[in-house]
Amino acid sequence: MKSERRSLIKKLFASVAGIAGIGAASKVQAEAAAAPAPQKEVGDVEMYQDVPLFSGHTKYNNLVFVAGKGAHFDGDITAHTKHVLDELEKELIKAGSSMEKVLKCSVFLHDLNDYKAMNEAYKGRFGSKPPCRTTVAVYGGVPGDSLVEIDCIAYV
Repeated sequence: MKSERRSLIKKLFASVAGIAGIGAASKVQAEAAAAPAPQKEVGDVEMYQDVPLFSGHTKYNNLVFVAGKGAHFDGDITAHTKHVLDELEKELIKAGSSMEKVLKCSVFLHDLNDYKAMNEAYKGRFGSKPPCRTTVAVYGGVPGDSLVEIDCIAYV
């Protein structure tokens, strides 16, 4: 009697699981596990003493991660911001993306007093739907004597 009840309960659970799609979910998970993993692509690898240090951009699936770009020349925050945005745009194009496809920017300022002037140079560069953005002043300054460094995440 107990074994008949157990058998009946097992059948009931199996039918409920089938109706709920639990069996289908397991099949989808198995198919996903068998699919090849997406490959990471890198562009413009920067070297340091013959050792790869970082990439200008990395692509994964349909996302592009662009390394921080700085301006390493004498100039004011406006000139540095324009240069950095131009460099970002070049890197995005190399990766098959564009400024209009940027989802997120991080802006690192040498001096928070440059915020207003940086904004003036920054505005309009990403089209009518600009990305979300984080802006911070960096303690100790931006590496390489740049007044600003910007990185971003975009899609292709």
